[in-house]
Amino acid sequence: MQPLWLLFVGAEDINLSQLTNGALYMKIMIPAWVDGVLAPVEKLEVHQRGLRHMAVSVFILRGTEILLQRRALEKYHTPGLWANSCCTHPAWEEPSDECAIRRLSEELGVKITDLDFRETLEYRADVGGSLTEYEVVDVFITQADSDLQISPNPEEVMDFEWVEFADLRKRIADTPDVFTPWLRIYMADFAENIFGADFGTR
Repeated sequence: MQPLWLLFVGAEDINLSQLTNGALYMKIMIPAWVDGVLAPVEKLEVHQRGLRHMAVSVFILRGTEILLQRRALEKYHTPGLWANSCCTHPAWEEPSDECAIRRLSEELGVKITDLDFRETLEYRADVGGSLTEYEVVDVFITQADSDLQISPNPEEVMDFEWVEFADLRKRIADTPDVFTPWLRIYMADFAENIFGADFGTR
């Protein structure tokens, strides 16, 4: 029997790694709360209705540097804005750690499996185009090797950059509009929970 998120697509031989663009991508079913009950809902519909839903975020670190990605212009919301290393939604019934590993590979071409779960946090933000992110997010961090090879998928990521933690805070303060709403929220409200109290000061 096909999982519920795949039944909507109507194809038995589609892998998650293939669902990276066009209509198929839009029809992924993600976990969202409808009338208080967690259920599979089409991803675009979730954002149009502003439904509270599950999400996954990853910060790849190199010492006190953070890997940022710039979202591809083809993304249906917040195109061209800078975000954390990976921010995504699990498919229905997909564990958050498995989702993180999968999407790091699909978006950045990196094979990372050693993830440190930090916290489940919640935020709500207008992301433009009458769309809303209302996320319950499992946040992971990982320390990367100095020679980590990054090969971004251009349909997902148009650029990437390593930025020192203190520099990132300054850049967000100086030019907030070039960063996604959730990254601004993470850095303003949850940085200590995600990185630790003394991160960036050593």
